[in-house]
Amino acid sequence: MRFIADVQNHSILAVGSLAFDTIDTPAGKADKVLGGSANYFSVAASFYAPVNVIGVVGEDFPQDHLAWLSTRRIDVSGVQVAKGKTFHWVGTYDNRMNEAKTLSTALNVFEHFDPRLAPEHKKSPYLFLANIDPVLQQSVLDQAASNHLVACDSMNFWITGKPDELKKTLRRVDILSINEGEAQLLSGSKNMVEASHKIRALGPSVVIIKRGEYGAMLCTPKGLFIAPAFPTPTVIDPTGAGDTFAGGFMGFLAEAGAHRDMAHQNPDQWETLLRRAMLAGCTMASFTVEDFSLERLKRLNSHELVERGNQLMQMITV
Repeated sequence: MRFIADVQNHSILAVGSLAFDTIDTPAGKADKVLGGSANYFSVAASFYAPVNVIGVVGEDFPQDHLAWLSTRRIDVSGVQVAKGKTFHWVGTYDNRMNEAKTLSTALNVFEHFDPRLAPEHKKSPYLFLANIDPVLQQSVLDQAASNHLVACDSMNFWITGKPDELKKTLRRVDILSINEGEAQLLSGSKNMVEASHKIRALGPSVVIIKRGEYGAMLCTPKGLFIAPAFPTPTVIDPTGAGDTFAGGFMGFLAEAGAHRDMAHQNPDQWETLLRRAMLAGCTMASFTVEDFSLERLKRLNSHELVERGNQLMQMITV
């Protein structure tokens, strides 16, 4: 079943980081490979809808990667190339591989990132604010059209370091996607059901709590929905799984033509779309963990994506 709304286009505007990652997992090590929230999100979302990326990279960032992104319905005209080095994150995972331990973070050119939206970017009806300073998230919202369907991400650093600014952002977004630890920190509750309700009271009508190998929980005005993770036998690198989940989720909503007013005009239709988008996100994330960096997503084709999505649907169908 497809739901199409009266929307001029289905493109998504994504604002976040394009980076280098150095990762150590029980499966091996990858040195200075491609990463960053905008990278993972845009590649995942591009399977469903066109994506416009706003970000900044240094002079050391490979231009052939930007060229490759352009072949995937991803507009990189909003990616600034600044003098200096690209953002570089170094992290490690223990045997459970549920959460990364950050060893070092070199912001480099990302430290002075000031997202500017061109007129064509403002026309995208869907907006994803990746894990960046909430002050920058508000700056993007100030520039974007008011009718955007807005989703955002955050992290412990901003929850504890800029709680007031983050709450200002949350009052202006429709969907918040965070992990269990972040939800606990933001809400002050260890119970994820209670946490989701407390976070919804801060502004976003839809809250998604990512639970790693256990999938994700959706909290809306109509109730709760639990989407399981696809049982992937091979887990190499969980980095970027949350961002690709968000890419699959938002990409599905964009392709379906979901819009902000749908929650009020047709809540049952809206709820159905959100739940199916959750499954799309879980399916997409399951591919990401099967290799380091973006390598598995680069090899992924639409047939594989549909087949695994159908398998996941069968697993939850009685």
